[in-house]
Amino acid sequence: MDASEVRAVGLRALLWLPLSFFIWFAFSSPLIWPVVQMAKMAMLSIWPTLFSDIVQNGHSMEVTTRVLVNQVAPDGRSGIGELILIQNPLLYGYSLPLFSGLVMATPLGFRRRLIQFSIALAVIWIAQAVGVVAETLKVLAFDSGTPGANAVTAAGIAPDPVALAYQFGYLILPAVTPIALWVGFNRDFIESLVHPAEEPEGKSPGQTQDTEES
Repeated sequence: MDASEVRAVGLRALLWLPLSFFIWFAFSSPLIWPVVQMAKMAMLSIWPTLFSDIVQNGHSMEVTTRVLVNQVAPDGRSGIGELILIQNPLLYGYSLPLFSGLVMATPLGFRRRLIQFSIALAVIWIAQAVGVVAETLKVLAFDSGTPGANAVTAAGIAPDPVALAYQFGYLILPAVTPIALWVGFNRDFIESLVHPAEEPEGKSPGQTQDTEES
């Protein structure tokens, strides 16, 4: 393995990361719009008894549930109202700047780089939506008191799969997805780093020199 080339790729990726994160955060609202739409379609169609509406507010997502809870108004009056959950899809979207840093550090042509970005963006949006949906169910099942837990149970959702999906969507998917995509797209380049061009079999530099001298 050519250690110097590996270090060079790692250094280029590291240098690209600050710019990638800056652009990602600057355009966070339009970048999470597809995520919110996918999460909305999934939750409202699969669990209509749990959720009534989902809207995007900047780079956050507001989930209106059908769970009724006691609420206290700013003027001190209390009453019954629908539980609203505020989600942050950006917590699951840092895969995109990580992938961007890796791809920009890889020697690729413009067309190939554009294709990789297009495919990766769709995959990362899906993974991000999975994390958002899993967190919403987790908050409703474990962090919303008895009304939320009862509503999730009544919808036929077991708590253990919810906890597992949340851990998978929060800890594993955002970190593994960009690396898996980059490796899958650039196997030839990675193999060239791991297995650089070698001398033809049966010959070594010493043997070649001895043959020429004789």
